[in-house]
Amino acid sequence: MKRSSKAALLSGLIFPGIGHIVLKQYLRGSVLMLSALVAFSVIVTRVFQRALTIIDRVNSADIPVETGAIAEMVSNSTSGADSFIENTAVIVLGVCWLIGIIDSYRLGVAQEN
Repeated sequence: MKRSSKAALLSGLIFPGIGHIVLKQYLRGSVLMLSALVAFSVIVTRVFQRALTIIDRVNSADIPVETGAIAEMVSNSTSGADSFIENTAVIVLGVCWLIGIIDSYRLGVAQEN
């Protein structure tokens, strides 16, 4: 398998920046990994906080233990600022992933030639 294809697949299927590390582009790979990791941690933290809030409301009997009520609470639980932060983190993660795939493929082709 060509190095460019291998690097692009690693960045696309495993995590952004892995392909750069394979191509010995350590600084680019580290920046992509760190950016994607920060965005991913923001997403996971926000979702976890929202889940704990919903669990607390179920335990305190504010909402009934029914799938419909819990689903409604989940869909209505984001506020404006939280939604903006989560959407920004998702966009940053997606952009990092896309840049990781395209740039590692481009660098791999350049190293092959």
